[in-house]
Amino acid sequence: MKLFIGLDVSLAKTAICVISEHGKVQKEAEVASDPDALCRWIGEQNDTIAAVGLEAGPLSQWLHRCLTEAGLETVLMETRQVKGALKAMPIKTDRRDAEGIARLLHMGWFRPVHCKSVSAQEVRAVLSARKSIQQGMIALELSMRGLLRNFGLKVGAISRGKYEYRIRELVDGNLMLQAAT
Repeated sequence: MKLFIGLDVSLAKTAICVISEHGKVQKEAEVASDPDALCRWIGEQNDTIAAVGLEAGPLSQWLHRCLTEAGLETVLMETRQVKGALKAMPIKTDRRDAEGIARLLHMGWFRPVHCKSVSAQEVRAVLSARKSIQQGMIALELSMRGLLRNFGLKVGAISRGKYEYRIRELVDGNLMLQAAT
């Protein structure tokens, strides 16, 4: 018998629901959100695994890659579509969400999402980190400008390379401000 497995992934735990090809719930469980634990649990199923489905989210790319490498037919489902389908359920729990995902998988009522390669994810992580650092630097510089303005000290338009020199120049002679720099 073919089985369709729905995973509702959260940070610590993943709710699992297994539905038969006839649409009947076979098993439900909760496992750690870890590829090894999930593969071990799925591997214990006696019947043929037709597909494993999970909603796109923060851990989904990692889990999708590991489950696929383990030889499982894994489908990453479009978030808005899954959310719209699960909204119709009267009671919303992780267990019921896993069942809803398994039913969508069983009926084929989903839109698969492309899973980015590891190198693409690494590039995105580096670019995101760089942007966060830049935004933090800009916020800090603007904050410093505002704080110094309270003392009548105006930084003015300067290049990034001369910022520190200009700040030290402004606070020179003010013992309280010098202690802070």
